[in-house]
Amino acid sequence: MAQDAEIKYFTLEEVKIHDGKQDPKVWFIYKDNVYDVTDYLDDHPGGGDLITEYAGRDATKGFDDFGHSSDAKKQLKNYKIGEIVEEQRKGKKKNRPKDAAVGPVITTVPPEKPHARSCINIVTCGLCG
Repeated sequence: MAQDAEIKYFTLEEVKIHDGKQDPKVWFIYKDNVYDVTDYLDDHPGGGDLITEYAGRDATKGFDDFGHSSDAKKQLKNYKIGEIVEEQRKGKKKNRPKDAAVGPVITTVPPEKPHARSCINIVTCGLCG
């Protein structure tokens, strides 16, 4: 896929259709990216059957387990057509708002020790109180 300004997003269901059986196209997923490898089947050094085994599915584990070279991974970029929608990604991180507070931040000086150092977070410090 050329460097497009706009990324296309696909659902797992959309990728599943392109399994070389229901549809003549052969797509697979690698690390949450979608690849159309239909035109590469005849050129694959191990034969097209190794690719069609993962057609319409996530091929990440199989691709990595086989031990593809860095050249193979670079070549794969030529067949990228999009990405899996965010909510269906395997590698997605748990949703947490960026501005969510970690905990209360309290600055205090105990009244009985007016010259004692103040704590940034009294909950974790343990020296004040």
